[in-house]
Amino acid sequence: MNVRKISLVLLATMLVIVVAACGKNSNKESVPLTKVKFSEVIRSIFYAPHYIAMSKGFFKEQGLDVDMNTAQGSDKGAAALIAGTADISLVGPETSIYIYNQKGDKTLKVFHQLTSKDGSFLLSREKLDNFKWSDLQGKTIIGWRPGSAPQMVLNSTLLKEQAKDVKVVTNIAAPAMAGAFASGQGDFIQLFEPVASTLVKEGKAYFAASLGEAFGPFPETSYVATSDFIRKNPQTIQKFTTAVAEGARWLSTASKDEITQALKPFFEGTPEDIIIQSVERYKSQGTWSTDPQLTKEQFDILQNVLVENGVLKADEKIASMDDVVDMSFVKNIGKSD
Repeated sequence: MNVRKISLVLLATMLVIVVAACGKNSNKESVPLTKVKFSEVIRSIFYAPHYIAMSKGFFKEQGLDVDMNTAQGSDKGAAALIAGTADISLVGPETSIYIYNQKGDKTLKVFHQLTSKDGSFLLSREKLDNFKWSDLQGKTIIGWRPGSAPQMVLNSTLLKEQAKDVKVVTNIAAPAMAGAFASGQGDFIQLFEPVASTLVKEGKAYFAASLGEAFGPFPETSYVATSDFIRKNPQTIQKFTTAVAEGARWLSTASKDEITQALKPFFEGTPEDIIIQSVERYKSQGTWSTDPQLTKEQFDILQNVLVENGVLKADEKIASMDDVVDMSFVKNIGKSD
């Protein structure tokens, strides 16, 4: 009889603990997430840390519900910020300079630097055992729209390598570029991963060169928001920055299988070997910095490239990067509230 009473008491105690635990979980789940309208420039493994932050729940851990769409261009991502249809955009940092110099009602600010190299690769139609930039003479390259970061990096590389008589096609929409090349247009094409490796695997192209390695350090893609949004929503910006940084840290230590599984939902139809190959290629060229700051040195490189490509006059250079850059949130990563 005593044994039965003890068993009943233990059972009742366990039920109380379970109910209490469920109550806590219920309360936690009932806390509303802050919705963030987010626009990415294109879909590419070049932005893997962001997808990791979504897949592994780092944004939700910060209390954010990220609603993502793909703009297909930094100009469109910047326009979405100005129009208010996006809160945060992943675009080229040059957009903040363009908008600032327009002297309009709104300005944009970079608050997190995601990539520190160009992420595109030059592919050839014919196999070249030892590619040289002089091989481009008299050839046609399918490239990106005028004024975009990859287009300017390619042009500056061609100038640096003294590659002459090269025609670069810049009027084909990003989603149609690979198809145009596969159908016979152009001798070379400039693509991001995983599209580049997919075209190679299909036997429709061959790797010639990495623009990231050829050009060197370049702040290609940043998280940007309007100055007004940053001022009114500093906690959201801080949480967003912290989540992306956590995604980059996880990416640097996770196994190949873990990374593949985390990225697969964002690249449906892409073989697993292509996904991890793309990640490894970007890792090997130092794409994702452990310190996601846009430095003064990087900002100077950016403005020099803009001037070299004729989209910014020398006297239009921004003297103080603080006018279009706010790295305070990056500097606060890891600090207690």
